[in-house]
Amino acid sequence: MTLTPKLKISKDPEMTISIEYASPRHPEIRNLLQASHDLMGSLFPAEANHFLSIDALCDAGIHFFGVRVDGVYRACGALAVKGGYGELKSIFTDPAARGRGLGQKIIQHLEGTARDLGLLQLNLETGSLLHDAHRLYEREGFVLCGPFGEYEPAEFSVFMSKDLTKV
Repeated sequence: MTLTPKLKISKDPEMTISIEYASPRHPEIRNLLQASHDLMGSLFPAEANHFLSIDALCDAGIHFFGVRVDGVYRACGALAVKGGYGELKSIFTDPAARGRGLGQKIIQHLEGTARDLGLLQLNLETGSLLHDAHRLYEREGFVLCGPFGEYEPAEFSVFMSKDLTKV
């Protein structure tokens, strides 16, 4: 199945937000990913970090999106297509741009992409100390679940899932 790139734009008096297919190698995106990796490295031991490298995010099975605010990438996220489900990866918002709903917008966009691909479930693994992220995922309909795919139960991991067959 071939997807055409989506572009969603919302305008309000203060900012223009667009979501588009993006390259993880774009300098602004690379900076976002490095900031995310640095944060994870500061919070969790190396063996507890499950983020994908920039090269891995360029894989054909990954749909990677950037969120621009007034033309500048301020958030990103990826959908990894797995056997029968999608996994959310590399969701990160520039700390200077938080509070604008960008995390919610990228999650909703990734969910829409998963639905377009005919996926029936979304899963994610996130860090146990990322309480704001947990609340965001819960607001978007994700519930706690056990490890999936190749993940093992781990002290620093929280696993969540969303059934896409429900409206």
